[in-house]
Amino acid sequence: MAVVHRTTMTPGKLELLASWLPAQPWYQDPGAGRAPQPARAGGFRLDDPQGEVGIEFMAVRDGAGDRPVTYHVPLTYRGAPLDGAEHALIGTSEHGVLGRRWIYDGAHDPVLVERLYALVRGEAEPQAQSESDTPDPSVTGWYAGAGGPGPVTILGVSAGPEATDVLVRTPSGRPTIGIRRILRPEPAGEDTAERPLGHVTAEWTLPDATSARGRYAVVLA
Repeated sequence: MAVVHRTTMTPGKLELLASWLPAQPWYQDPGAGRAPQPARAGGFRLDDPQGEVGIEFMAVRDGAGDRPVTYHVPLTYRGAPLDGAEHALIGTSEHGVLGRRWIYDGAHDPVLVERLYALVRGEAEPQAQSESDTPDPSVTGWYAGAGGPGPVTILGVSAGPEATDVLVRTPSGRPTIGIRRILRPEPAGEDTAERPLGHVTAEWTLPDATSARGRYAVVLA
């Protein structure tokens, strides 16, 4: 089960994201030279079965513009650099318990991608973002695809204005995991235009302190 340490990180995650967000193709520039003002708006965690990699799916609200935007930033925390992922490094931080951590955009991290696909399939249990050993039943996965569990290999990652698409190889084919980068409330029911094989749905907090619910990720054929 996920362990959340009550300690410090220097620099903090939001501080690192304030520098990283403007360089992303899906970032909505508030204009007028305004810098991002990121704040936590929700999210959840997943366990790494090997206990080596921290996995967090963070909803980050940027209040810099006239209309706040909530981004979805999947993060991984590692005790050593991930080979070949220099382009996905958000930054390093000193953790009060674990020491130096390398923080990555999780769309490029094979451990996060494999666990996200497992969550879609109902084979991983979502964990509360800020509480140790606490499942989060509000996070749900749905899957209508075929095939059983097995290894997941990243074949390619492409970022667009709304999502980051991760093409993967699984025992049953080569689906695309679309990581939604801009979170929007969605009505109940399936998105027939998108024809997903599966999706992950979770909540986040709006500026007026009410809750919204929508898809953090989808799986497409």
